[in-house]
Amino acid sequence: MTTFVLQNIEETTALGQKLGALLKSGDCIVLTGELGTGKTAFTKGIAVGLGIDQMIKSPTYTIVREYHQGRLPLYHMDVYRIEDGGLELGLEEYFEGDGVSIVEWGQQVQDELPASYLQIKLNYTEIQNERTIQFIPKGLRATELSDAIIKNMLGV
Repeated sequence: MTTFVLQNIEETTALGQKLGALLKSGDCIVLTGELGTGKTAFTKGIAVGLGIDQMIKSPTYTIVREYHQGRLPLYHMDVYRIEDGGLELGLEEYFEGDGVSIVEWGQQVQDELPASYLQIKLNYTEIQNERTIQFIPKGLRATELSDAIIKNMLGV
């Protein structure tokens, strides 16, 4: 597992944009980390990378927000308030759909996640506005994505 340091919210959003440019139909990204670590900012960057220029808002109270303007649909989920998994929400319809699924707080619906997903863990550091980011792939496609974004970050 590789850990990188992001100096500010702009770097977080820019990295999301780079990842968004790599995403394909059916990809699932699971964002984890404490409140305020930049999960929605990262998602905003992904949206830009997908060609979506709508304002991206956290779906905390709506659970799922759909964006269909870019090269692929974006399904942005926030399952922070979900208890006992998300089976009744029908999340698998999004995972099996034609777009990209971003799941904030994905550990809340662990059993409902697809077989392949890229977990991205954001954490605070002791320096204000700085975050660490880790890529934890589950499955072949997620490993391909993780390798590609890590190579990009390393300038390889």
